[in-house]
Amino acid sequence: MDNIRQGIILKGVGGFYDVLDTAAGLVYTCKARGVHRKSGGTSPLPGDSVTFKVIDEKDLSGFIDEIGERKNEFARPPVANIDQLAIVLAVKSPDPDLSLADKLLITCEAKDISPLILVNKVDLDEDDTAASISGIYRKAGYPVIHISKVLDIGYDELHQRLKGCKTAFAGQSGVGKSTILNRILNDWVMETGEVSGRIQRGRHTTRHVQLFELDVGGFVLDTPGFSSYTVCDIDHTDLAHLYPEFRKVIGECRFTSCSHINEPDCRVRELVEKGEADPERYKRYVQYYKELKEAYDNRYRR
Repeated sequence: MDNIRQGIILKGVGGFYDVLDTAAGLVYTCKARGVHRKSGGTSPLPGDSVTFKVIDEKDLSGFIDEIGERKNEFARPPVANIDQLAIVLAVKSPDPDLSLADKLLITCEAKDISPLILVNKVDLDEDDTAASISGIYRKAGYPVIHISKVLDIGYDELHQRLKGCKTAFAGQSGVGKSTILNRILNDWVMETGEVSGRIQRGRHTTRHVQLFELDVGGFVLDTPGFSSYTVCDIDHTDLAHLYPEFRKVIGECRFTSCSHINEPDCRVRELVEKGEADPERYKRYVQYYKELKEAYDNRYRR
């Protein structure tokens, strides 16, 4: 039927959802009538692929009929189907929080999200901090882009990296996420329906998750911030598998249940000792492993 369409939820506020008709390029305001019954109680989220029915073409209104299967989802911020997470670190002001970056990378690995590391404010780099960060994460197999508004570098590569993906941004306060997002929203967003890309994102003004369609295809998510910085929902025995630099040798340890901390003939520790894996990143792995194991051991205690 002509009034049944396929779309992507761009934003949801107060029970109303902005849904992009992916074929026509128009944005419809929809309610979620029937979704809870048909989807087993699933509530719509920005990023969801949906089937919706058009009620009024003139007013561009309709209702969401079905929600597609999700690749992943988050509670805070409420969003689904993220393909790529851009983790922003600054070389200074504030100093880079590599512990936070590692936790976000673990989340990416667990939720099938491709990570992209942005080292921002490289114009302030006086002691090769950018090169040090890049060395750590490129050795682990992650893509890294050096970026600076002052020097106007890194943005062309970032533009291409956003192509065809739903990309969200994460990082500690003050690293320059807003500056990067302002550049994206002002220069690279398509004007779709009544949603204009000429938006200036002010400090602390984002209250709801919103997707913007990019000129190269794909979407960028403007979110109130990721708070999935803990690794408490991951089993301690699975943690090493979420480190790509460890995965290639995990099965070669003497003990199949190796924690890669104290056991003899551990191939992961060998990698670290040979300089093939970053020792500080390994130390943070040990810290997270112990925290997760303690939580597991105490799971039945009040």
